Amino acid sequence: MKAIHTIVYSAAFCAFTLICVYAQESEQRKFFGTESSAMIDDDSMDMSGFAEEDFRRGVQSYYRGAFNDSILQFEKALSYLPGENLILDWLGKAYYRAGIEGAAIQQWQFAADSGYGGLLLKNRIEIVRERRVTGAEDETSLRYTESGSFEGKAGGKLIFSQPISALPNGDGSVWVVAYGSNELLKIDVNGTVLTRSRGALNGFDRPMDIIRSLDGKLIISERAGNRISVFNENGMFEKSFGSKGRGVGQFIGPQYLAKDSLGNIYVTDFGNARVAVFDSEGNGLFYFGEKNVDFSGLKGPTGIAIVNDMVFVADCVTGAIYRFDRSGNYDGILTPEKTFMRPETMKNWGDFLIVSDSNHVYSVDSETGAVFENASTGNAPSRITSAIPDANGNILVTDIKSNEIYVMSKMTELVGGLFVQIEKVGSDSFPQVQLEVKVENRNRQPVVGLKAENFFISENKYPAAEQMLTGAAYANTGADFTFLIDRSLETQENAESLKSAVRELAAAIPPESTLRIVSAGAIPTTEYTGSAAGAGAFDPAGLKTPVSRDCALDLGIRLAANDLVNAQKKRGIIYLTAGTTGQNAFTKYSLSDLTAFLNNNSISFSVINLSQQGLSDAVSYLVRNTAGEAYYVYRPDGLTPVISNIVNLPSGVYTLSYTSSLSTNFGHDYLPVEVEAYLLNRSGRDESGYFAPLQ
Repeated sequence: MKAIHTIVYSAAFCAFTLICVYAQESEQRKFFGTESSAMIDDDSMDMSGFAEEDFRRGVQSYYRGAFNDSILQFEKALSYLPGENLILDWLGKAYYRAGIEGAAIQQWQFAADSGYGGLLLKNRIEIVRERRVTGAEDETSLRYTESGSFEGKAGGKLIFSQPISALPNGDGSVWVVAYGSNELLKIDVNGTVLTRSRGALNGFDRPMDIIRSLDGKLIISERAGNRISVFNENGMFEKSFGSKGRGVGQFIGPQYLAKDSLGNIYVTDFGNARVAVFDSEGNGLFYFGEKNVDFSGLKGPTGIAIVNDMVFVADCVTGAIYRFDRSGNYDGILTPEKTFMRPETMKNWGDFLIVSDSNHVYSVDSETGAVFENASTGNAPSRITSAIPDANGNILVTDIKSNEIYVMSKMTELVGGLFVQIEKVGSDSFPQVQLEVKVENRNRQPVVGLKAENFFISENKYPAAEQMLTGAAYANTGADFTFLIDRSLETQENAESLKSAVRELAAAIPPESTLRIVSAGAIPTTEYTGSAAGAGAFDPAGLKTPVSRDCALDLGIRLAANDLVNAQKKRGIIYLTAGTTGQNAFTKYSLSDLTAFLNNNSISFSVINLSQQGLSDAVSYLVRNTAGEAYYVYRPDGLTPVISNIVNLPSGVYTLSYTSSLSTNFGHDYLPVEVEAYLLNRSGRDESGYFAPLQ
């Protein structure tokens, strides 16, 4: 059995069993494992029986996604058995999924104060409390430390030599360019090599850097070969362009790469001390960076990155970062000379640049030039050549000297571990049991790319039989959508924009998806449920919900989200509005409760602004604090990318199955289950339970 390395681990596992009370039995049974040295009187037996039935209903409602119903059932069960820790734990879970996190923490704290749950429950309370703090974490100024590494040698066998650059994928894997072994490798989150490419027929000739083109192809620079090679998304060679020389479309020792919003490719040309520019097809356009009246010229250009179509070039001779426009015109210096010792690659990190420099990783504000140190390899022999954020919130660092790829994680993540939640248990085919498990980091970011070996299922701390990973939502290509339509007077004035937006969005939705349309009026209403094709002739005039001066947006969001709780694992709300909200838009539910409800059920929230005025502060808050973005209805790229952006959102939900060996007492007993997820040196754990079908 594979060893399980955990940072956050439960001090003790608390397994509780619901037991039916049979009047004909002489021996009195214990409900929820409550210790009792005395005979239970008839009234206590009745209370336990009532509590057991309500608890069962609560668990079943929870797994159906009916969280409000489960809250009522658990509270009713508590009225029969006040202070019962197992019920308190489940009541907290139901409040959490319903978005009422304050009440969830309160119930969990009651249970923890009485000694229930151990370190596992305390860690859950701590994570949820941290998440409730307003404001997103600024990752670019945080310290990162090594949480694992992929070594170039294992057991004396060479796996790769001199990794020099990396390109993360949305599924948690990473493309790695190996300078020494002249190859391109695809490596999963556990460090397993999935594919390996040697390049064209004549092989790679000292590959240096890798980026992804706008159409998803892989672009790789080859320093000694004086060419740029293009590969498809699976790592198969397609073509090369560029040649050795000093003219347009030529270079001497091409190094690092970047692309702009038009797909043009920028290459740092170390031999000519300049930057060469090609169009998306590989045709040479121009070069820049030479000395002129405004600029002393690049001396040793290395790393290059483009943020908001401004080109930033690092110079390993001067130790500075220079700024140019997309046409190559010098626009000033971002960081002074001697800021860095020997900068190599620069990659985008939002509006920041992430810079590798000797044995350090820095982030640089692309506006102000402020520099933050994020990671260091210490005094060990090291030469970091690239650093780039991956899909799981880590920084992947290639060290060409130590022949390793480091996975750097936030220090808070290493201390607190992963946040694992058993969201659903399916027992209809007992003893075959299905689990839906969500794995996140402490900052709500889904953890993608996990394999069967990253999970361990147990029952009463004994390994479960026939454990299997049967699905991973991050690989899903479909999603379900709800269009939430603002029925305010301002939106009504933009009816034509609304009509064209809904039709364009519906046309881009995958055929396997379900579309719902909800009107957010004074009383929200579900207008349509079915295939996206059915909304191809959408017209606002056909909506049943009347236009209102006072739209209840909070109720509209809840109605839209309720229908998505049991939808596909990738799901999103798209709110179409003219940007304003009324005074009574959030009278029933607060903004914090709404964002928690969306986040805790993995529902993204995006907005299509039908007017040119800005969004209200409340709507902006919802977009900022949930997965999703805000778009203008007449954006240059159209609205089709809105749908693909939601479909491509990462999901940390996994489906597992196992065969239970527990006795069900004809379906009356509460059956415990535990799941641990671990990745490199991080892990997380959750404990839950379920009932088998009654017999």
